[in-house]
Amino acid sequence: MRIALLAYRGKPHVGGQGVYVRHLSKALVDLGHHVEVLGGQPYPVIDPRVRLVELPSLDIYNDYFPMRMPGLWELKRWTDFVEVAAFSAGQFPEPLAFSLRAWQHLHGRRGEFDLVHDNQCLGYGLLAMQRDGFPVLGTVHHPITVDRRLEMEHAQGWYKRLTLRRWYSFTAMQTRVAKRLQRVITVSENSFNDIVADHQVDPARMAVVPVGVDVDLFRPLAGVAPVPGRLITTASADVTMKGLSYLLEALAKVRTERADAHLMVIGKRKPGGRADEVIRRLGLDDHVGFVTGVPDERIIELYSEAELAVVPSLYEGFSLPAIEAMSCGTPLVATSGGALPEVVGRDGETALVVPPGDSEALAARLRRALDEPGLRGTVGAAGRRRVVDQWSWRHTAERTVEQYRILLAERPSFAMATDRRTA
Repeated sequence: MRIALLAYRGKPHVGGQGVYVRHLSKALVDLGHHVEVLGGQPYPVIDPRVRLVELPSLDIYNDYFPMRMPGLWELKRWTDFVEVAAFSAGQFPEPLAFSLRAWQHLHGRRGEFDLVHDNQCLGYGLLAMQRDGFPVLGTVHHPITVDRRLEMEHAQGWYKRLTLRRWYSFTAMQTRVAKRLQRVITVSENSFNDIVADHQVDPARMAVVPVGVDVDLFRPLAGVAPVPGRLITTASADVTMKGLSYLLEALAKVRTERADAHLMVIGKRKPGGRADEVIRRLGLDDHVGFVTGVPDERIIELYSEAELAVVPSLYEGFSLPAIEAMSCGTPLVATSGGALPEVVGRDGETALVVPPGDSEALAARLRRALDEPGLRGTVGAAGRRRVVDQWSWRHTAERTVEQYRILLAERPSFAMATDRRTA
């Protein structure tokens, strides 16, 4: 099949969207399909056999000058005006603006693709593609309405709640689009239920297709000894949902008994952010390190150098970092937030599980695991076996292709139903 795969942002090594697009597109090509990725900034890093079509944005949220206001001379297309207008209103403009750019690009290429596969954008441009005759399938890792709800619950003061309400206003668009897409896949049963509840998608048009991991790449490294007391976590964004502040609080508690305890964060420290404030308040500057922009090979080394990997999230739709750590044989401590229990398995067997948002419980489990090398060895080995047995990108691609075939088979009846609703 000829597939147009949309990635409105595809940061290569931090954040699940870039990882998903890179590995899924490669696995689809391995199966013999033709894939073009239409990407927005930061652009994804993909297999050389996959063509990348860059759709430049105004890059308002770049790493060097985030939240910058573009100059008038930068506004060259009508989609640029859409993006800057939404940004000026305090909204997150990327999903809408990217979807319109993708529609504009694909408008004259109808005969070149069998279908369009959107990755979590859910902008109005997808509905325009359907009207142009493209079969459209969307991957929703989890509804961003969950992020909105958690951020609002933890917001301090009316002004912060107001800015969050404006920022997350794009989730209303995503709900309108998701429930009108021809087919939606998600990555876990937990996300399936949340999408039905929050986005009002018909369950009959949905399927669960778990993501994968390259178990030959993410593997235990012989000759690399764990650094005593080292913890590792991934924080793709400094947001409430990722629970990094609870891990930092737990680290401070552990350090009262284990002076060697320290944390490596795969992600970027945001000056003035929530995590930055907690690190300074708890005096952890010398005990928390950040690393970003490194290749998979270095990430695998980092996992092997850690005694424990930690996923402290309040909610996860799946969690690629969890299965990557498990695949490396690194014993995992995770919360029971969202889909994590169905991903990591039984507490005490394939992972060590604690309630979300409980730094005391997290600290207690970290102390125990750091003090018991036998427990770490047993859990790490069992976690690796669980991942090898259940997840690979080839399996993800094969099940995704099954959904493509269902999408194409259902296309005539969906078009007739859409025409009736429009009439």
